[in-house]
Amino acid sequence: MLPINDSEIHEIVKKVLARVNEQAVPAAAITKSVAAIELPKQKSEQKKVVAIGSDHGGYDLKENLKTYLKELGFEMVDCGCPDKNAVDYPDFAYAVASMIAAGTAWRGVMIDGAGIGSCMVGNKVPGVRAALCYDYATASNSREHNDANMLTLGAGLIGINLAKQIVKTWLETAYAGGRHQNRIDKLLEIERKYLKTGS
Repeated sequence: MLPINDSEIHEIVKKVLARVNEQAVPAAAITKSVAAIELPKQKSEQKKVVAIGSDHGGYDLKENLKTYLKELGFEMVDCGCPDKNAVDYPDFAYAVASMIAAGTAWRGVMIDGAGIGSCMVGNKVPGVRAALCYDYATASNSREHNDANMLTLGAGLIGINLAKQIVKTWLETAYAGGRHQNRIDKLLEIERKYLKTGS
């Protein structure tokens, strides 16, 4: 399959955001439609795709981290927001989380003012394990012990240099497995219970 280009990626993100903003569409229908978006599956020889998003409070940090991700050799998909005009963080956190859940992004990074709200949004999406990290230790632990696949950052709490250290550590730290897998399995079982009941 041919690689996806930037304009196609932007069209997909616009479609996801349009569906999210349609008040009449139930969340389950949005999740289903996002999962139905067909993107080429990543091949081992291709660069790993990182979805990145922010609200207005995280916009400047997002723009800095986009350049840094390219320097580190990652493909990057910008899920918005497009500027510093006020927006609602759940829309963009959901766009990032949806790409992870659909398998079209290897990992995701979302930035808002404190990182807390976006972490909550990410963890509502089945298949996503979002972690709010604020230093080297939390970045390393969330990957090594918890196999986190979505990183949230608080632009109002950390500077660009620390953010870069966190992102690099988080992206480069492998999941340790072993004794941690039993805990991940239990986490996934809890998720499956709620998917079955629809609660």
